[in-house]
Amino acid sequence: MNIKTARSVSLVSIFGALYAVGVVALAPISFSVFQVRIADALLPLSILFGWPAILGFSTGAFVANFFGGLGVVDILGGSAANLLATYVAWKIGQRRVMGSWLVAIVSEILLVTIIVGSYLSYLLQIPLEIGLSGVLLGSLVSTGILGSVLFLVMSRSTMAEQLESRGLTTYRRKNKS
Repeated sequence: MNIKTARSVSLVSIFGALYAVGVVALAPISFSVFQVRIADALLPLSILFGWPAILGFSTGAFVANFFGGLGVVDILGGSAANLLATYVAWKIGQRRVMGSWLVAIVSEILLVTIIVGSYLSYLLQIPLEIGLSGVLLGSLVSTGILGSVLFLVMSRSTMAEQLESRGLTTYRRKNKS
């Protein structure tokens, strides 16, 4: 195993563990119709770290949702939502044009809201509007506010340069936005 592969596997493991522990440790607010998954604040880091973050957050959701009690639909649906949302955000973020990070984060919020809100509506037998609005409100707080702050701190030029020099990320903002 070369150093790049070892680094990527390590990052996947770290991101997965951080996400799973964050969800499970805050279970009372992580598993309900109106959920604020504080661990979702990590999702915008997929813009910086790419595949290791995408796979880590998807695996973390898979593990964490075992503790939610909603079964296989939640386990697979939550990990699929994180996989799609973080992948799309990463692809948008690669464009590196002014505001692309914001569009990427909004796309994460919308994709998680639509996917998770829809299957929660089905599983809990509640109106779709309630399922969607519950997840949307929580995502706005966790991913929109907390995740944006975390992303901006991590992508500051000095932080990004240090991460890049260690081979941890290739993202560097071209435009201050």
